[in-house]
Amino acid sequence: MPGQLLFQPNPPPDPSLLPDSILDYRVQLSTQGVLSKEELSAIQQFRRAADYIAAAMIFLKDNALVERDITADDIKPRLLGHWGTCPGLVLVYAHVNRLILKTGIDALYVVGPGHGAPGILSSLWLEGSLGNFYPKYSRDKEGLSALVKSFSSPGGFPSHVNAETPGSIHEGGELGYALAVSFGAVMDKPDLVCVCVVGDGEAETGPTATAWHGYKYIDPAESGAVLPIVHVNGFKISERTIYGTMDDKEITALFTGYGYQVRIVEDLDHIDEDLAASMEWALGEIKKIQTAARSGKPIVKPRWPVLILRTPKGWSGPKELHGEYIEGSFKAHQVPLPEAKTDANERKMLQEWLRSYGPKELFGDDGIPNDAILSLIPREESKRLGMREEAYRAYTPLDVPDWRQFAVDKGTDQSCMKITGELLDAVVRQNPKSFRIFSPDELVSNKLDAVFRHSGRNFQWDIASRANGGRVIEILSEHTCQGMLQGYTLTGRTGLFPSYEAFLGIVHTMMVQYAKFVKTAHEVPWRQPMGSLNYVETSTWTRQEHNGFSHQNPSFIGAVLNLKPTSARVYLPPDANCFLSTMAHCLRAKNYVNLMVGSKQPTPVWLSAEEADKHCIAGASVWKFASTDEGMTPDVVLVGIGVEVTFEVIAAAALLRKAIPALRVRVVNVTDLMILGPFGSHPHALSDEDFDSLFTRHKPIIFNYHGYPVELKGLLFGRPNLDRMAIHGYMEEGTTTSPFMMMLLNETSRYHIAAEAVRSAALLNPRVEIDAHKTISSILHMAQKDKDYIHAHGADPAGTFDRPKFD
Repeated sequence: MPGQLLFQPNPPPDPSLLPDSILDYRVQLSTQGVLSKEELSAIQQFRRAADYIAAAMIFLKDNALVERDITADDIKPRLLGHWGTCPGLVLVYAHVNRLILKTGIDALYVVGPGHGAPGILSSLWLEGSLGNFYPKYSRDKEGLSALVKSFSSPGGFPSHVNAETPGSIHEGGELGYALAVSFGAVMDKPDLVCVCVVGDGEAETGPTATAWHGYKYIDPAESGAVLPIVHVNGFKISERTIYGTMDDKEITALFTGYGYQVRIVEDLDHIDEDLAASMEWALGEIKKIQTAARSGKPIVKPRWPVLILRTPKGWSGPKELHGEYIEGSFKAHQVPLPEAKTDANERKMLQEWLRSYGPKELFGDDGIPNDAILSLIPREESKRLGMREEAYRAYTPLDVPDWRQFAVDKGTDQSCMKITGELLDAVVRQNPKSFRIFSPDELVSNKLDAVFRHSGRNFQWDIASRANGGRVIEILSEHTCQGMLQGYTLTGRTGLFPSYEAFLGIVHTMMVQYAKFVKTAHEVPWRQPMGSLNYVETSTWTRQEHNGFSHQNPSFIGAVLNLKPTSARVYLPPDANCFLSTMAHCLRAKNYVNLMVGSKQPTPVWLSAEEADKHCIAGASVWKFASTDEGMTPDVVLVGIGVEVTFEVIAAAALLRKAIPALRVRVVNVTDLMILGPFGSHPHALSDEDFDSLFTRHKPIIFNYHGYPVELKGLLFGRPNLDRMAIHGYMEEGTTTSPFMMMLLNETSRYHIAAEAVRSAALLNPRVEIDAHKTISSILHMAQKDKDYIHAHGADPAGTFDRPKFD
């Protein structure tokens, strides 16, 4: 069945079996006299005007004020947009404006149903924000005509809220993230209230379900507040929503269990009075919680407000079409009159619908909104929802200490994460209100726990971490960490997301959606730069032999590689000093998605601080100490990309020097993955001349790469002489085993690299060719012996990870 069969519009939920006493937890308010006649009139006219414009944007390309009968030529050739959610979004917009006028609050409006862009854009036009950023959309007839014509058309606004939309900090296409983004946005912004509309379709997503716990990480003494509004209009694209089938008892029980105070707004005949009273009550509760915390007497487990807004889908739109319900049904979700251009009856219905709003009363002959509508617009421009600086020019650079003071001695064995934790501890101390770490409960496991020396977790429901100003948010939901990080970053601060490598893929599409927002924002002239999204990928497959196959997955690297080159940065620092340098760089960088991949286990420090600095600036370099004659005239080039696989490359070079001295080796380490692409494919990509100076022009190159080989193949495509390149990497082989067995299983071990080197060099060097078969057989025999030992003893042979020697 293409769509759900309906027996009435806006169908009520079936009654639940819960006891009526549950409703005692529902907040009851008197709404009488909450609005003056002038306020009520202004709100209703604002809503009518915004709903009118939203509908006109979906259908019309001309005759924006319907000053004459609508003709087929007035209607766009393609009807795109989502009408159903717009009236609810406009309703909330109008009431947030009233609250700003009455109380002077600083507010952001985060829209979960981002497909309701017409309702947001129409409100932004009414308040003058569109005209401020886009003069062609001036608040007059000419500007309105331009807006109506261009929506969802080439060169105009897209059908979803995005970075082109003033006031937005959330890409509105993929559902589920608005609530977590809102919680991140208010952190360390004590005066900010983020009004977040969660659609009842979006409310079905897993990320939203967990994000309801976000307020448990909000310290009301230091941060602002989120006012969630669940917009229950009852329908998705073709069926009812879960929330739409839940009665008031079930809704009250659910959100009371989450720890909220529940106010249900559903008096359709007096919806403005109902919502006005409810929003005033909610703001009062927020202020009560904040005042207590800021006076040194915080409320333990405060119950923050949540509003449940029940209004019909597509409210004020067409009621029926061809015998089927439109308003109050899924058929109002997108375009309620889909054949208006070609069907005279639908065109007549469209005209009657638009004129029902009374555009002549709402707009003057010059297209300017009437005084009642304008009275609902905050006088101070910086208070308007579309002109909040937090949304477009709030970036505060971090004070990043000199990483060299944390550098460790060359020749020692150190954990990249443990040493980097020392730097992060200093970053926390020097940036107490503009830096946070969002971690899915793995900070100690990932050996970054030095940050706890001067800070703590910010979990307000735990007596051990409550009201201590902790900079660490730990919640075992990658989605929530990602959403909070996005909200925190897009409102001007900088964050870090460390994670087990295998589970960063959980937020793959969230990261992509964020990158789309940043890509578009970079092209919008009025949006200023923002901090970068910073990921630390550790507990990698190379050292997850104890947790097994489920924990062995480096695929997030490929996800970042697929982003626009202007955004994507992938670093695989080979030791602790290089990781320090990379971290300091990423925390200062703007507008990027930075992925840093490193080991938490102690591994050799190959480079001094000075050498690491030069190596990271270059992105790659020849490691002369591991090369024959410092890398001069090699037969083969061995390349390590990643901590453990670089160790194997160096071990292979040492093995070859003993096994077949005639083979001349150059060892290269790559720390900046993006240098490898063809020149011009990425801002960091090496020129052909620089590429050849590192890797030679014609000699075989053997890459030992931390990620999937296909990623590196795609990155290198376009470089000349690809047939000389062999790539070893993670082959989706793994289990619970030993660290070195992981190398053997995926053919990234020293033996596999050494055998490949002999095989390749034999084609060029007769002195290698003469002993190639014997040498390769001997090397692979060593590999088998090590496998046999591991199976027999359950551990790697002694000395496997001793630092290779080149005596």
